[in-house]
Amino acid sequence: MSVDATRPYDDANIFAKLLRGEIPSRRVYEDDHTIVFHDIAPWAPTHLLAVPRGSYVSWDDFSANATETEIVSFTRAIGQAARDAGLVAGGYRLIANTGLDSHQEVPHLHVHIMGGRALGPMLIENDGRE
Repeated sequence: MSVDATRPYDDANIFAKLLRGEIPSRRVYEDDHTIVFHDIAPWAPTHLLAVPRGSYVSWDDFSANATETEIVSFTRAIGQAARDAGLVAGGYRLIANTGLDSHQEVPHLHVHIMGGRALGPMLIENDGRE
């Protein structure tokens, strides 16, 4: 089910629970503002999720309301996690879904870091729907 990114933050979401330690994760990076962990349903040989510790619904919410320190830290954490995973030489993709049309599934900002093989085109071909 897609998330309406204009709705208020829901602290019962899976990433909020993960941040509170209620759900385990295989973390590969952690600092004061960000955690990065392995996706439990990977779409690529390396599929990590970067999640800010703050209560942000989407990239829009984060970019409008996070502090400069949070934004810089989150961006650097994503780069560090990609380097640590050995993704730079072959390349990698970052995806941050926001809202209904993108099929955002969790109402907490998260960035997918994927690599380890050729990932193909950015979007699937138009299936005939308008």
